[in-house]
Amino acid sequence: MCVRRSLVGLTFCTCYLASYLTNKYVLSVLKFTYPTLFQGWQTLIGGLLLHVSWKLGWIEINSSSRSHVLAWLPASVLFVGMIYAGSRALSRLTIPVFLTLCNVAEVIICGYQKCFQKENTSPTKICSALFLLAAAGCLPFNDSQFDPDGYFWAVIHLFCVGAYKILRKSQKPSALSDIDQQYLNYIFSVVLLAFASHPTGDLFSVLDFPFLYFYRFHGSCCASGFLGFFLVFSTVKLKSHLAPVQCAAWIFFAKV
Repeated sequence: MCVRRSLVGLTFCTCYLASYLTNKYVLSVLKFTYPTLFQGWQTLIGGLLLHVSWKLGWIEINSSSRSHVLAWLPASVLFVGMIYAGSRALSRLTIPVFLTLCNVAEVIICGYQKCFQKENTSPTKICSALFLLAAAGCLPFNDSQFDPDGYFWAVIHLFCVGAYKILRKSQKPSALSDIDQQYLNYIFSVVLLAFASHPTGDLFSVLDFPFLYFYRFHGSCCASGFLGFFLVFSTVKLKSHLAPVQCAAWIFFAKV
């Protein structure tokens, strides 16, 4: 059992690292800065792989009622904002800076639980939240590649992440499993990002992308789509096989 848990954790770390490095390569090295198309592609691949896995019997997706789907809709909107802003931020910031800023989402969750839900928060957790906030606050003054737009989109991303996690916790126990929620997120994201690609100008601007017909670009985009799916799948497995404290430890290890 211990070996199995370790394999689940190592698989998650591998997918986490590979996913961020691949996305960073596409966004910053190849400079494919068309987030509605890039994130639309990733969510399309993720949704298709989840659907195929469901049909093959590898995972279970429950046919939820319309009320459950509508109740989850605000979370799907936040999910779209999260991946869109995250893509914009990651294209301009280094991975360590981006991940450090993303940690502030935990401060938002901690503050919400303390101020609005009146939960008893341990001094250790409060100190950890303050440490994360201080680390993120010092970044702009010590970042040699400071990019205001990158930090702006990172702030939007972390607020969406915090609100998304708060909304998820407020709906527990939910009739939707983690796989159900992600499946709905994928469907909603593909539809919304497809419609948004024209108003944002990405749909026609991409025709001027210099690597549009290069194998490196095609291979990297395919890899990003599959790695995004495997990251979601490994995250679900991590949460189902390990205790919350152990999950947090593996996520921390992956970021380091």
